Amino acid sequence: MSDSNSVIVKQDPFAALRYKEFRSYIGLRFFFTFAYQMQAIVLGIYIYHLTKDPLALGLIGLCEAIPAITIALYGGYIADKSEKRGLLLKIFSVVFLCSVTMLIVTSIYMKPYLSNDWIVKILYGMVFCIGLARGFFGPANFSLQASIVPKEIYPNASTWSSSSWQMASILGPAAGGLIYGFFGITVTYIVIISFIFISLICIFFLKVHPPKFLPKMSIGQSLTEGIQFVFKTKMMVWAMSLDLFSVFFGGAVALLPVFANDILKVGPEGLGFMRAAASTGSVITMLAMTRFSPMGKPWRNLLIAVTGFGVSIICYGLSKSFYLTLFFLFLEGSFDSVSVIIRQTIMQLLTPDEMRGRVSAVNSMFIGSSNEIGAFESGLTAKLMRTVPAVVFGGSMTIGIAFITWLKTKSLTRLSLQDINEQTTKAV
Repeated sequence: MSDSNSVIVKQDPFAALRYKEFRSYIGLRFFFTFAYQMQAIVLGIYIYHLTKDPLALGLIGLCEAIPAITIALYGGYIADKSEKRGLLLKIFSVVFLCSVTMLIVTSIYMKPYLSNDWIVKILYGMVFCIGLARGFFGPANFSLQASIVPKEIYPNASTWSSSSWQMASILGPAAGGLIYGFFGITVTYIVIISFIFISLICIFFLKVHPPKFLPKMSIGQSLTEGIQFVFKTKMMVWAMSLDLFSVFFGGAVALLPVFANDILKVGPEGLGFMRAAASTGSVITMLAMTRFSPMGKPWRNLLIAVTGFGVSIICYGLSKSFYLTLFFLFLEGSFDSVSVIIRQTIMQLLTPDEMRGRVSAVNSMFIGSSNEIGAFESGLTAKLMRTVPAVVFGGSMTIGIAFITWLKTKSLTRLSLQDINEQTTKAV
């Protein structure tokens, strides 16, 4: 492609959406994320209602993170050597069956047969199974997105992909909180299952994408190859490490049910709006980034965004006003969206096609489960030092991580995306 055409593509905010298959991909991601986010908020409300223990909220994240991290590398290997559409069908089917099981367990008809303790245990078990499916979904999703649009519009595709995820993250929690508050958990789970089923249907509109990686070595050697590539690409390592530790200490969103129920006293409906506030900030910012790219000085902008993320967490933790809390959560989502776009673009551009699944698997071990592990950290610190101090502590640590990263990577703050691309194999 000529330089002039490249400029046209880069200036077209709808470049990725002009590809039919990408629109189908956006649809399946939206509907699946909508259901996933609904389920996340419903589980938080329901389990906290049964246990009244903030640590129980953290355990939800831990039950999902452990299998996702454990299976991630193998999931990346399978994603590289498998046809993507068929793999996604299997993954979504597992999540669908787990959600059906949750519907049955939480149904009023099961109350005479199951104690609250057993209900919680079964729900944790289903979350564990969903975590296993996630270990395969991340690499498969990463590989699929890269195969349905040209490389020169990866930044635009990443923006729209993340925007669809965030839009679903707005509507999902809001719908989950409202439907749960007015109609109860059974109706809520019926809606969740319906949206997962729609996402399954969307997969059939994708083309068959044969694998570009045919393993000629053992699985151990193949996985080692992917790990070595990541750790030789220093920009990836720094970006993954920054996100891992900042989100680990900044996973205070897991404590929103405590704020909604005990501090702000706004109930499940208010919790839905609180969860949606951060996603609203993300979507608005991401849509703005289709016009105003943050990739001019990506590393500098990434550090600024992570710092703003930490400040917003502290402010939301100290707030006693529901509407002020919504504002700070909105800012948190805005800052987070900037860092997401920068990291996704860097990952897509720097990863060879035949290695996308394995590289995404390593990324998942750093980033994919950092939210769930951060949720456990937040739940544990809330139990040890109470809720508000735990949130302030997490935000402060996030700012500290950004500062330490800046000290170690000052040279990167002056680089453009093109400069970074040229230095992928050089030491930081």
